[in-house]
Amino acid sequence: MSATALQVISSARAPRSDGVEARQRLLYAALALFAAKGYAKTSTREIARSAGVNISAISYYFGDKAGLYAATFGEPMGGNAGDFVSLYAAPELPIEEALHIYFTRMIEPLKQGEIVRQCIQLHLREMLEPTSQWAKEMERDIKAPHQAIAGVLCRHLGLARADDDVHRLTFAITGLAMQLFVSQDLVDAIRPSLLNTARSVDAWAQRLTGYAIALVEAEVLRRQAAAPAKPASTPPRTRRKKT
Repeated sequence: MSATALQVISSARAPRSDGVEARQRLLYAALALFAAKGYAKTSTREIARSAGVNISAISYYFGDKAGLYAATFGEPMGGNAGDFVSLYAAPELPIEEALHIYFTRMIEPLKQGEIVRQCIQLHLREMLEPTSQWAKEMERDIKAPHQAIAGVLCRHLGLARADDDVHRLTFAITGLAMQLFVSQDLVDAIRPSLLNTARSVDAWAQRLTGYAIALVEAEVLRRQAAAPAKPASTPPRTRRKKT
């Protein structure tokens, strides 16, 4: 086989870097526009122009506008929530390790700066102007992680199923991570050093794990205090011998 033929085969098998770059430009151009204007008011022509690619690239890489919109929710924030859940929901993990994995992966996107701001803006806009994507986001990225954390807590507390207080505790724990995303601008205004480097984000993961464990320990003590006291056992009565 000639050297020219080998070169052609090699180039055909190798992924094209320009294709990967074009897809990424489309994804992030769409993210910025969808976050700023919403799904209905953003045209595919506008996205393609902003990304500097032909409009046909949208159908090639994402199928259609709806497929591109769906991709802007998952990919910039780290991908499939199901893969994320499987990392910390394993039943053999001690609770502290499970929560540390949860917080580490959950706040990892904060290292991306402006991109994660656009992601939060997109999610908030979707809440206010819901499309068919909202139901998918609710099931995959909101309910599934919540149920997994509730399961971790049930195993630690020795419960067969989550009661109202387990769900309260789950919302409190997951809220520790979510407030960082929602409060980025406040953190930047008050103490920018808390989020301006990858190391500072990693420090948050460590601290949030400790805060969450403190919440869990408080719930353990609350349940112990609320448990009904066991009646003291009385010694068996002895018969008196007749004289």
